[in-house]
Amino acid sequence: MSHSDDRSTPAESPASGARSHHTVVVPNSIDMVSLLGPGDEHLAMIEKAFDAAVHVRGNRITLEGDPGEIALAQRLLDELVTIIRTGQGISTETVERVLTMLRTETTERPADVLSLNILSNRGRSIRPKTLNQKKYVESIDKHTITFGIGPAGTGKTYLGMAKAVQALQSKQVNRIILTRPAVEAGERLGFLPGTLSEKIDPYLRPLYDALHDMIDPETIPKLLAAGTIEVAPLAYMRGRSLNDSFIILDEAQNTTPEQMKMFLTRLGFGSKIVVTGDITQTDLPGGTRSGLRVVEEILDGVEDIGFNRLTSSDVVRHRLVGRIVAAYDDFDARAERARPVQGNRP
Repeated sequence: MSHSDDRSTPAESPASGARSHHTVVVPNSIDMVSLLGPGDEHLAMIEKAFDAAVHVRGNRITLEGDPGEIALAQRLLDELVTIIRTGQGISTETVERVLTMLRTETTERPADVLSLNILSNRGRSIRPKTLNQKKYVESIDKHTITFGIGPAGTGKTYLGMAKAVQALQSKQVNRIILTRPAVEAGERLGFLPGTLSEKIDPYLRPLYDALHDMIDPETIPKLLAAGTIEVAPLAYMRGRSLNDSFIILDEAQNTTPEQMKMFLTRLGFGSKIVVTGDITQTDLPGGTRSGLRVVEEILDGVEDIGFNRLTSSDVVRHRLVGRIVAAYDDFDARAERARPVQGNRP
């Protein structure tokens, strides 16, 4: 993509009120509707996001405003063009994510983050959608044990499972083991009616749902029957040593410290472990410590273990979900500040 300055005042600093005038020439190979959005939806987002006037004529986009804002808008357009060239479509969420990454002044190119393909199935590709998600995926590649800690909707479990399926398909492991604590049933499950599979199914259903996005649904029963994929409550991991496996512990905030230690020591040769959870959503009985909450204190600094934190800005569900998570975080922080300090009474 070529750029031209029709008028600029580089000698003046942005603080002095300098205005910059810059033209971006979009390559003819790029569909302008893809770039600017249906009904110029993306263009409207760009105009709203920057302190700049944006004018489009053919494949020429003219930007006028604060030099710093103009430079950032130019980078945004460059990144969007690069993403389109990879064959991906551009959505309003894509524009928002690229803009967020550029505003954080990261050295990583947003196009590189959003174009990292983990897994493809039935014409659909699974990719990280935020910088923290990319770091999390890279941590899984780099470490034998990886922790993904953050709120719902940040892709912790989903991306972990995509890496597990990728490892299975590339024969890095022989099987996938998916587990989570059935804490609401006291992990004993005995008092629930029905067969074992009927008892545990509600706790494991989210894992099955994710699997169906990544593997042809008709092959899943065969893989389960052969033990190539195993989905089981955490209690069923006790006493086992798991070799050549990709093991995911989901909802790990609902483990006790003893259960967390039991799980991590199941690690066998040629295996990887991914542990995911949200320490703000513990369902353990009152007074019971969460194994996920204390494990970082215990294992911090241990070689070949990676800890990754995701936040409300990494939520990739409906954009309103991210705002809801952030609002709850803000509410909890205000409540914590307002809480009186416990001390000795005079």
